[in-house]
Amino acid sequence: MAYNEQMADRIREALMDLPVVEEKKMFQGVCFMVDDKLCVCVRDNSILCRIGEQQAAIELEKGNCNQMLSGERVMKGYVYVEDFNLQTTNQLNYWINLCLAFNPLAEASKKKKSKK
Repeated sequence: MAYNEQMADRIREALMDLPVVEEKKMFQGVCFMVDDKLCVCVRDNSILCRIGEQQAAIELEKGNCNQMLSGERVMKGYVYVEDFNLQTTNQLNYWINLCLAFNPLAEASKKKKSKK
């Protein structure tokens, strides 16, 4: 599973002061979970941001990101941001802050029951 290690390190650094951050391999990359909720993921040349439907609509209109699709299905509230829009610390922090602002409002995914 290839993902941009440098981008992952930049996100780790941005999130290091938060009390509860967990990394999980998913979505063909590594995802950072904040308070057991998906916050931001790193892929090969983009990050996946969970920013909520309203903010996603605003950002999509600006043209700085792309809607996440699962097959033909639109994944509302999730956007991809290409690495050329994340070159500076300020650019990256802008997206991370959007993710963190939405995180308290996001629903945690249901835990899968382990088979015994």
